[in-house]
Amino acid sequence: MRISRSFIMGALLAYGSVAAAEPLAADEMGLSKTSVFDTPTPDAFAYKDAQPHQSELLPRAYGGYEGAPPQIPHAIDAFLPITADNNACAGCHDRPHLIGREHRKGTTPPIPRSHYGGFKGKGDEKTLSGANYVCSQCHVPQSDAEPLVANTRD
Repeated sequence: MRISRSFIMGALLAYGSVAAAEPLAADEMGLSKTSVFDTPTPDAFAYKDAQPHQSELLPRAYGGYEGAPPQIPHAIDAFLPITADNNACAGCHDRPHLIGREHRKGTTPPIPRSHYGGFKGKGDEKTLSGANYVCSQCHVPQSDAEPLVANTRD
């Protein structure tokens, strides 16, 4: 296939006119009206100091977001890091015989059925799934942090 010289010259001229356009200012990029180089610093917050069995569970994420994992109502510093071989969460919450029963306030809730079944949910219904042993991957300790973005779903 042969490309003509005039086609190549036209393409180079067209590229040159695009490349010569004025660059955008940093505060004109994106939807935010701040500079892309600004580093926003959220307000400081603290996790609750409550110990297991001495805490009160807050409602799920702001606005009752359906499907949101529940927050951890107690401090977890002593339990980290959570690994397959060292999971203190499972020590208290791995109670599959309580799944489906009403959870009484002040008692330890069981890990939900969706977290069981061995690797990828295939296997023993009393064995934690290999994808669900790092609890802090989805569950976070409760804090007094304000949302970074307003929720308009009320």
